[in-house]
Amino acid sequence: MRRTTSVAFGVIGVLLACCAAPRGRAEQSALPGQSSVALGGPVDFSFDSLDARPISAEASRGKPTIVAFVTTSSLPSQAQVDFLVAMAKNDAERVNYAVVALEASDNRELVEIYRKALAIPFPVAIADRQTLAGAGPFGDVSGVPVTVLLDRAGRVSWRVDGRVAKSAEIRAALHGL
Repeated sequence: MRRTTSVAFGVIGVLLACCAAPRGRAEQSALPGQSSVALGGPVDFSFDSLDARPISAEASRGKPTIVAFVTTSSLPSQAQVDFLVAMAKNDAERVNYAVVALEASDNRELVEIYRKALAIPFPVAIADRQTLAGAGPFGDVSGVPVTVLLDRAGRVSWRVDGRVAKSAEIRAALHGL
């Protein structure tokens, strides 16, 4: 009986360790604000914004930019948007924020309702077909939410896939940009 209990606790420990570890490409290193994402060249992107505010590489240059890829049906996506909305109240002058909904273009009305319901003050766009297929400029973004931080030059400097990136974690990644 005792062996069964210790094995069960061992399995639970392994599961907790796996679930607690950050997933995706943006696992943070030991130093706050740094990630294991290697800086490549600037990402070239442009998404169909719901309004006249562009969500593109050109519009984001010069400031750090946070792009969150979400779905309207995902509670973690909604939580990620809520964190970003709160952050934007404090630093929207210094940081660009954008949300890209991974929805079919014929769901535009649903995305507009989502934007209004969550009171998103920054640009919201609908992903293009390439992005929906995982072949867009940010690669596979299907494990929502996906939060990407671009530096002032438009290079990916930090990324979290499949889990909510909390405000303190995002601010640490922004430090020094």
